[in-house]
Amino acid sequence: MASNRHLGRIVALQALYELELRRQSGDNSAALDDILKRDIERYRSAIDDIAFVEGLASGVVSQQEELDRQLQPIAPEWPITQIARIDRVILRIGLYELLHHQDTVPPRVAINEAIELAKAFGSDNSSKFVNGVLGTAYRKFVEEGSDNAKA
Repeated sequence: MASNRHLGRIVALQALYELELRRQSGDNSAALDDILKRDIERYRSAIDDIAFVEGLASGVVSQQEELDRQLQPIAPEWPITQIARIDRVILRIGLYELLHHQDTVPPRVAINEAIELAKAFGSDNSSKFVNGVLGTAYRKFVEEGSDNAKA
């Protein structure tokens, strides 16, 4: 199941990356549903949980502004628009899972999966950057949030 979800994250990453690239290139007709449908069809035989892929990608898109707002103070020397596109998408996926999938994805798994995506698709330093940012996000939003809930 883990490797299946890893592939699901790869498919979501590719779809989100393409969507952002096309929109930034002026293609406002690009639709996540169309991109996802095509990409899921390509990997259908290897993906058991299509709903996970669709939910992850659509969740990141629907929460993108909020995710970016939360990422900014964690890496203040790197405005979100200056972070490499692939790293930006990976950070959004990781943060989305940290904040919205705590009941189904343990935080360490969400962070590790984002690091693995960064190793596979990012630059030489991407995995360290992703690890640092998401580790800080975990401490700030998850650990502090659970401490506040206990108080």
